[in-house]
Amino acid sequence: MRVPIRHIAGHLVWSTQGSVWAVYRLHPGPDGQGRREESVQGSYVPGAVRDEQLGKITHLVRSLSGAPRLFGLCAQVDAGEVALRMIEGIEPAEAVQGDGPHPWVENVEAALDLLGEQEMHHRTLWLAVPLATESAGLRVAASTGALWAELSLTLGVRPVPVARREVIAYREQASRVEAALAGGIAFRPARPAEIVWMLQHAVHRGLSEPLLTEAETSSLFGGQFRGGVLHSPSYADLGQVRLQEGGVDPAVDDVEDLTGGGQISRSGRGAWWRLNTGSPLRRRWLQVESEAGCGYQAQLALAECPPVVGQDSADLFAQLEMLDFPVDYTVDLTLVPAEKARDQVRRKKNELIDQADQYDARPTGMPSSLADAARDLGELDARLSRTSVEVEVQSVTVLTVWGPTTAVCDARARALAALLGGADYRAVRPAGLQEALFTLGLPGTVRPGVVREFTQHQVSEDWALGGAFTTVEVGDPNGMFLGIDLDCGTTRPVMINVADAPKQDASASMGVVGDLGAGKSVLQKLIAESVWARGGCAICIDRTPVREWAAFARSAAKGRVQIIDAAQAEVSIDPLRMFAGPEGRHYALSYLTLQLGIGPMSTHGEVLHHAVEQAAASDAPSMHRVLEVLETMAAREAGKRQDAAATLAGLIRVVATNSLARMVFDPRLPPVRLDASSASDMIVITTTGLTLPPKAAFDKPEVLHQQPLEALIGRAVLYLIAAIARQTAFEDPGRFTAVVLDELYWLTSSAEGTALVHEILHDGRKHGAGLLAGSHDAKELGPDRGLMAYRALARTADRERARRGLEFVGLDPDDTELLRLVTTGLSPVGQRGREGEFLLTCPRQNTGRVKTVIPRIDRITASITTTPGRHGLAPSTDAAVGADQGRR
Repeated sequence: MRVPIRHIAGHLVWSTQGSVWAVYRLHPGPDGQGRREESVQGSYVPGAVRDEQLGKITHLVRSLSGAPRLFGLCAQVDAGEVALRMIEGIEPAEAVQGDGPHPWVENVEAALDLLGEQEMHHRTLWLAVPLATESAGLRVAASTGALWAELSLTLGVRPVPVARREVIAYREQASRVEAALAGGIAFRPARPAEIVWMLQHAVHRGLSEPLLTEAETSSLFGGQFRGGVLHSPSYADLGQVRLQEGGVDPAVDDVEDLTGGGQISRSGRGAWWRLNTGSPLRRRWLQVESEAGCGYQAQLALAECPPVVGQDSADLFAQLEMLDFPVDYTVDLTLVPAEKARDQVRRKKNELIDQADQYDARPTGMPSSLADAARDLGELDARLSRTSVEVEVQSVTVLTVWGPTTAVCDARARALAALLGGADYRAVRPAGLQEALFTLGLPGTVRPGVVREFTQHQVSEDWALGGAFTTVEVGDPNGMFLGIDLDCGTTRPVMINVADAPKQDASASMGVVGDLGAGKSVLQKLIAESVWARGGCAICIDRTPVREWAAFARSAAKGRVQIIDAAQAEVSIDPLRMFAGPEGRHYALSYLTLQLGIGPMSTHGEVLHHAVEQAAASDAPSMHRVLEVLETMAAREAGKRQDAAATLAGLIRVVATNSLARMVFDPRLPPVRLDASSASDMIVITTTGLTLPPKAAFDKPEVLHQQPLEALIGRAVLYLIAAIARQTAFEDPGRFTAVVLDELYWLTSSAEGTALVHEILHDGRKHGAGLLAGSHDAKELGPDRGLMAYRALARTADRERARRGLEFVGLDPDDTELLRLVTTGLSPVGQRGREGEFLLTCPRQNTGRVKTVIPRIDRITASITTTPGRHGLAPSTDAAVGADQGRR
């Protein structure tokens, strides 16, 4: 194979065919220092965002000129890349308790086991723009260099070097191109190793290919200036590839018994009928043999586009992502200015008039196709006349599929043609042109003249609707492996990193909405487990009677968990014992005034304040000591203070004798340790047994005072629980803390719980903390739910709640397709392997459909699910991924 590259200087490529190209990577993500990252588009976007994206692409197309070329390449992803992204940003951990591996190492190994044999890729976009120069000397130099490149291959000498002045001149041309592209989609100049990777990717399809992540950081393949001229390394080794159209596959073709006495080789050259193979017209693929092995590719050219297509279904290139195999595309563009395009339209109209006159003389009359063609030309003429900046896009589109065998390659080509045919696009696999179409997908090549017959004519906006310049991504760049992207036919891992959001000036809070059994708790548990395993802390308030979070924490974070059970009272949450100094006095006084229902500025409040201050100053401060101080005051004081002290002591004694308040007033219980960094990584507070007054009672004090003692105790204890959660979450801003509140409606039914949610949502980012809340309805997340940067919507059968959920994740609540998806399409009831499907939105405002995957780690799978009769049974992740691939 002839390598089309002669020299590379930065992102400029000197072709062996005499042209010079500037190559850019589109949607590049963060720059080399990670300082800038564009917002990425998810699979589901609001109409306004879609229109904005369409406007940017249309602007980009109109800004270009000449014959640029777009490459949409599926870069192979290795499971090791996912593992590196999972550990990115994590500080080296200290030795963990016991002899077992670090918990996050287990997570990484589980992800490697799952993804090791999966076909994974991610879409990358590249734009190559041919550079023209007005200097006759530079044109002559380029032509001479191309001619010498042809001779140098035969003579065995190096290509002629490029003068520095020529490089400077073309860089100035490239800077003008970049100025024209500014304001559209994000781009950056491609690196020399990335340009070479584009060629390596083309010849390694169907085989193990070089990884793009390595090319992104490589400094190889670029030219260097020596003596005022550019010298590039040899690219000859890149061309050590054999291309054979309709080549023989020894796995399926009988090439051992040759009838010609061994005259025909395994290469497939020779008379095809002497082999036990089919006709070359049926062998429409390209055999590409390199040092890495032999792969098979099929090139399909887009031969016909529908004359009219709706905006919602025009995204041809986006629909390629739904196939269960990767598809590359190359679009060779010729951009014709409006005035010149109108002249071409006028000529075509005149030709139609001549044809109509000829058909009038026939008895059959004029065919209807002429009228349709005249109508289309009239519409095109009107749209080209609407604005002077309009351009006509004349495109040649080549779609490439591949496989390790001819059978796989052929089946994929037929599936792609069927998909396009269902959308009224006609794609052909031309026999005899497979190598020419393959060459079109290499950087630096000139379009072969034989492919002009596949040219399609569209105005810029219509062509932009195809979505060729857009990429789709869901989740965060790194973090925990959450699951699989369901909007991608192949396996595409989805990662989220809530702990990193505050460092990116975003909220780390997440809201999860869905029906009972839709997978909300499993999603929250997976995220909470990843937080502590990656070095953070998780505080969970568990109100379930079965204490599911306590059971999960004991299994998942064994040895690093602290359980605070309100009913069993095994530890003390006495504020004077937990908090030192003014904080302890503040929480103790606030708890008592709330519990006893007294005003802080009354006589009772003054007496209580004195008792708390005196108890806090003692050698053993505790709430029990406050009771003793009040009893002493009742015996020694006189008048109103004596009566107030006696009354307060009696009320506190009533509360203290109740079992629900034992963990506040029993001095024999060990106090909760709030130094989470040394005591525990997960703190679970179970509130089973605690009841709260009804929400309506908070608006009427007289009704609130008449509530049962258990409800009043529950409200006051909840205040202390909220204080513990807040204090622990905000204690160390350098260590991320997730406050997990499942079934949030129970907590926000009280003013104390609502205040905790409000404070974490508003101030959590500055303190390195986030709220992880679950609810059955988006409105139960509270009025501040818009501050949650991470949002997940699970199955919601009720249409009104589904609308509120769609609005919560930022989508159109009146979209009938989205409503159908949320009510019936996510985790359908009774379908095994479909559990845990969500619409997920992340801080970069990319929304997609995701299936969560439970890692095959015994300590996690033992108690993560709550389905009756299936405790400790997690679905096989391999089977789950396989089922998803089959369903798609």
